[in-house]
Amino acid sequence: MAELARGGRRDAAEVEIRVDGREVRVPAGATLLDAIRAAGGDVPTLCYHETLEPIGACRICVVELEGSRTLVPACQRRAEPGTLVRTDTERVQTSRRMVAELLQSSADTSLAPDVERYGRAYGSRPERWRPLLDGAQEVEAPTPARVDNDLYVRDLDRCILCYRCVEACGEQVQNTFAIGVAGRGYGARIDAGFELPLPESACVYCGNCVAVCPTEALVFRGEYEMRRAGTWDEARQHVTTTTCPYCGVGCPIELHVQDNRIVKATAPVDDPTTHGYLCIKGRFGWAYVHAGLETGAGQEPDRPAAAGASPD
Repeated sequence: MAELARGGRRDAAEVEIRVDGREVRVPAGATLLDAIRAAGGDVPTLCYHETLEPIGACRICVVELEGSRTLVPACQRRAEPGTLVRTDTERVQTSRRMVAELLQSSADTSLAPDVERYGRAYGSRPERWRPLLDGAQEVEAPTPARVDNDLYVRDLDRCILCYRCVEACGEQVQNTFAIGVAGRGYGARIDAGFELPLPESACVYCGNCVAVCPTEALVFRGEYEMRRAGTWDEARQHVTTTTCPYCGVGCPIELHVQDNRIVKATAPVDDPTTHGYLCIKGRFGWAYVHAGLETGAGQEPDRPAAAGASPD
């Protein structure tokens, strides 16, 4: 994200706009979202991720722009000189409530804290869309989560089609292009191609798609198994930042530990090397810690292999 100008003399490369009556100057090329945050405000976001180019898929960040007939997505629209922005009008709130309702009525968002929080904030009533959804012939029956590999699970009934995973798998991060959006309308879904099981796709199991998923439609296998068993408890977890031991890059990794066991590895988003992304070894290659300490002979017999299978 571009560093925002604060104070000092006015620079020709800066743009001055008004956000809810407050003047703010931001570098040329900054988005309205940048300007809103520079002014001390904020708007809800879902498809937006600080490490990815703005996607503009969810439309929950819309704001009013004086002179514009339609609401505009703050994450994508560039700030222009003299722009007047209003972030919390009745029209904006109505639009955000509609977005939250449609997402909540079309996907299982029970593990998507931001969607649920925005729904409560804007008074969403997703149940009012149920009659229309029940009558739609194109709606498919709920599908079980796809558990076809040791490292992560695809539970696409939770997917809100924010496209974050597609962008992270593509040229912005991983350059693997293993997943994309297939189908249209209610039938649109994230797919590895021709409904293939993940082991038969181009996936390299970096887990970076999982790292950016906001709804747990993509979830690490160990976390998925623990949630099903009722043992996943983030309140009992602590995070230790250390250095990945596998190569000379020395990526920082965050080990999430519950009951003296590593249950997940992530990377800090603000790290200039990883930007929150890891390779398969950094993401999943920690099973040896428990295998060596507790059994001395590989995977523990009472733990699912997915809780940290060997990447090799």
